Amino acid sequence: MTSSTPDDTGGGAPLDGAVVAVAGAGGPAGQAALLRLAAAGAVVVAADADAARLAGAVDATRAAYPGATVAGDTVDLLDPAAARQWADRIEQEFGRVDGLVHLVGGWRGSAGFAETDLADWDALEPLLIRTVQHTSLAFEAPLRRSGNGRFLLVSAAGAGRPTAGNAAYAAAKAAAEAWTLAMADGFRKDGGDAGPRAAAAVLVVKALVHEAMRAERPNAKFAGFTEVTDLADAVADTWDRPAADVNGQRLWLTPQP
Repeated sequence: MTSSTPDDTGGGAPLDGAVVAVAGAGGPAGQAALLRLAAAGAVVVAADADAARLAGAVDATRAAYPGATVAGDTVDLLDPAAARQWADRIEQEFGRVDGLVHLVGGWRGSAGFAETDLADWDALEPLLIRTVQHTSLAFEAPLRRSGNGRFLLVSAAGAGRPTAGNAAYAAAKAAAEAWTLAMADGFRKDGGDAGPRAAAAVLVVKALVHEAMRAERPNAKFAGFTEVTDLADAVADTWDRPAADVNGQRLWLTPQP
């Protein structure tokens, strides 16, 4: 396995030959990301806690792009040791890690602030914060070694403008964003005067929509929602920009309030 960075390989596209891990790959956003990354020539390593859902996403990507390298690992990202083992295994098998796309999600809300059930926080904190902490700590060193690494968190506009019924969700998303931006500051400091050689950034959506949702609600407008395919394009596009331009940014995929 060559040690050159993806965009040092004969002037090809930045993702051609890159090794990108996708956490939470079994859902609609994850499936769209796998397809987009495989189309760009990346080696894609998918993970999800649901083995059946993961297998379906991996099989669909392999069928769409028969020449692509697409692997799947059932990983419990709530276990920090499992997250580190996953990162180590990818680097050992493929020689590098050029990206981690964090798509582990979840939502709970209430009718209003007074009705907030703290059980919602107990459910969301592991999914939305702990998995970010575990993956970022596991992948930080491999992403720095890549020379053009990306850690990408998908967040919600509500993290900056929480509503009364979304206290637990918005607080968890805000914490995940803060953690990711702290990682970005680490990349900035490591790069010194030359600039960061890896980037951590937040992709901000109002909410996501996909074909099945539109089929279920054909009259709904889904105003301000981001198509999962557009999210996947935005993920891939971060490799088209220098790490310094991406690092520490909140990249808005919905109108910014």
